[in-house]
Amino acid sequence: MLNTANTSQNSFVVYRGDDWSMQIAFADEDNVPIDITGWTVWMTLKRKKTDSDSGAVLQEIVTTFPDPTNGVCLVVVPRARTNNLKGLFYYDFQFQNASGAITTITSGGVTFLEDITRAT
Repeated sequence: MLNTANTSQNSFVVYRGDDWSMQIAFADEDNVPIDITGWTVWMTLKRKKTDSDSGAVLQEIVTTFPDPTNGVCLVVVPRARTNNLKGLFYYDFQFQNASGAITTITSGGVTFLEDITRAT
């Protein structure tokens, strides 16, 4: 069983044009890592929560993990994908386990701020 105690709304700030990554560690209720081999993890970012997935600003789909037997997932959004974002967007992380069950891990808002240095 997955520990969903940390399933909540989380909001944070990212500067547009910056690389953005989030590491997720999957564990059971006793904090024992869950093997996520064969899983799929989605991170979807939308302007409005009601937008269709096909209308998402971006969606990262992860099926290869840095340490799957210890439940470690890394979702990376390259700076080219955030370069033109400004303002508040909504996101969620979902996974589909090897049995096919789909669960939302977390959701919330991401505010993209304008950066000062644009030469890079």
